[in-house]
Amino acid sequence: MPPEDRRVRRTRRALRDALVSLSLERGYANVTVEDITERADLGRATFYTHFTDKDALLDRVVTDVIAELNGRLEPLADLSEVGFTGKPVLEVFRHAAEERDTYRVILRGEGDGRALRRFTEERTAAATAAFTARADNLGLTPRIDLGIVARAWVGEQISVLQWWLETDPPPMPLEQVAEMLRTLSLRGRYWATGFEGEPPA
Repeated sequence: MPPEDRRVRRTRRALRDALVSLSLERGYANVTVEDITERADLGRATFYTHFTDKDALLDRVVTDVIAELNGRLEPLADLSEVGFTGKPVLEVFRHAAEERDTYRVILRGEGDGRALRRFTEERTAAATAAFTARADNLGLTPRIDLGIVARAWVGEQISVLQWWLETDPPPMPLEQVAEMLRTLSLRGRYWATGFEGEPPA
């Protein structure tokens, strides 16, 4: 990687880290560009070389997180399998654990909810595409609209993930919570709440 590219990456990472830490301390609405540059030990001119305002920086934070997560999930996709291995969920939690503060800012809905909405929509679109491709590949006929299935699945993950990240120390190992989400997906809420047999019609 050329030296200039490395400098750009370091600068953007410093600005990202500054925005995240300040948002957790003060709330995104109370953070200014001046606050960000002071925390990052960079000049305002440097900030505006890369971003038009703090909203653009927040958008970039979400873009980076989604790209990083997608890069980690891509090798786990296998349309020839039935799925429900739990590996993608575990990888989401691992990534969130490594980028805990960034995920906390996103999942708290900082920036008038813009970060959370975008993260939710991106994950929902990815899940819908994956569910649809797997159903087509295996010749399955979904019983419920896969867009609804994906939105419910992503909503569950986000809710549990936020709870897990905001509890210090975490209430249980990430492997355990990921396995619970996998089991819930396989067995359903009826079984999970203690009922036996088939649910009533």
